[in-house]
Parts: sequence; C-alpha cells; structure tokens
Amino acid sequence: MESALVGRSHECDAPATVLSLPACTRARIDASASSAAIDAAVKQSLTNALSLYEVDGALLEQLRPDVLITQDLCKVCAVSTQDVEDAVCRMIGSRPRIVAVNPTGLPQVFSDMVLIADAIGCRERGVQLVAGLQERLRELSARANGWGRRPTVACLEWLDPLMAAGNWMPELVELAGGACLFGRAGEHSPWMTFDDLLREDPDVIVAMPCGFDLPRTKKEMAVLTAHPAWGRLRAVRNGRVHVADGNAFFNRPGPRVVEAAEMLAEAIQPGAFRYGHDGFETL
Repeated sequence: MESALVGRSHECDAPATVLSLPACTRARIDASASSAAIDAAVKQSLTNALSLYEVDGALLEQLRPDVLITQDLCKVCAVSTQDVEDAVCRMIGSRPRIVAVNPTGLPQVFSDMVLIADAIGCRERGVQLVAGLQERLRELSARANGWGRRPTVACLEWLDPLMAAGNWMPELVELAGGACLFGRAGEHSPWMTFDDLLREDPDVIVAMPCGFDLPRTKKEMAVLTAHPAWGRLRAVRNGRVHVADGNAFFNRPGPRVVEAAEMLAEAIQPGAFRYGHDGFETL
C-alpha cells in the first residue's frame, strides 16, 4: 500500500523509497545536538507548554490525504494527535480522518497495526502481517527461554541523562530470554542514574537511544564510557555491551520490533542465534 502514501513525517524513513515523499512536519529543536542539550531543550519546551514539532498545514491542504496517522504515546518522540488536530482544524478543502495510535505494550503494537490497516481499507492484510510477526516471536521465545537462568539486561533509551526503556521493551527482552532490570512493560520509560546501573550490575547492556541511528549511538556512548566506574560493570568486563540503531528497530512500534527481539536474543544468548541484522554491534 506504499503507493497510497502522499506524505510523511520528517522522521519517517523506512523503507528508503518514502524519502521521496514530501515531509509534512519538522522539529523545533536541534536534533543534531548532544544528548544533554536535546534533553535540556525538550524540558524547556515542555515547561513553556510549547510543542516540539510543527505540522505544515498548507502542505497537508495541498496533499489532501484521506487518512492521517499520528500517535498519542509520547509528545517528545513524535508529532502528537493535538499537533495534527490543530493543523486539520485550519484546513479548508478537506477533513481527513485522524488515526491515533497509543501502543504502551506489545499487544497494542500489534493491534494498532490492524487498526491502521483497517483505516486504509486492507484489514485482512494487516491481520495476516500480525499473525506472521507473532509466530516469529513465538518461535524465538521457545528457543530463547530454554536455557535456564535468564541473564539480566539493561536497555538504555537515553544516555545523558540516563533513561531505561519501558513500554514494549521489557516484553521483548523476556521473549528473547532475558530479565529486564529497568522499565516495566506497558509503562513509560523511567529515568535512572549511573548508580542504579552499578547497583544492579547487569549481565548485558544494550544502548538504544530514542531517535538515534547506530553511528550516532556509538558517538554518544562516550558519555558513559568516560565515567570512572564504567569498567567496574559486569557487562563491560565480559564484553557484553551492545549498541543498537534504536531509531530503526527498538523505539518505533512497528513490524521491526520482531527484528529487535532477534537482536536481543543474539546479545542475551551469545552464539545461540545468528540473525546477522544490521544496526546492532558489540561495543
């Protein structure tokens, strides 16, 4: 159904062919700044009750879409329903249907796929897609959870300051055979400290900053590796620190969460899985 697309958000980049579509949104903060600078800018905007994103209402008016897909999960991560509704209210020539998703956990990730498929007139294809993805996860879990003790895992969704990954990530870790130390399934990602990391001393650390690709994540890891106590961590001593393309695989509630689970299985059970996904490396 890619042929039905007429526009995208400034962050939509997969598959690569969608990059030829006009971007209907833009960020109001500098996404190329450091993790700490981005965090400060976000908190200042929220304090002032300012949206982090701008919707190009004039472009939407020109494109005249029948359906607009947005999200209600996090006003920091992506354009919110309120942003979209405000833009639609200013449109004169059409009133597109707004479909807002709010996937707090893995079941909602899959049900939202069907919701979107239904909104664009291909519900059965959505149901088939979800069935196939769920079967892949069942097969993965059956293999990954037959090894006895679950290695402990810290999934880091932001690096400066530290934030653990919540929402669907704890579920993916468990499916991949691990025990998630920080973050709770179905709940927003919580802030944490380096002392928390030291106290729990995880077997595996996976850095997957929201919105960052693999090269950017590797660069930002200097914030952690420069910490005087970094070398004391079990995962560091044992060579079980991994960096991931969080933007492509872990932070977005779409079909690639299954690939994220496969990457986690490779990290949690070294040598047992050989998926060979791009976007995931050992530090």
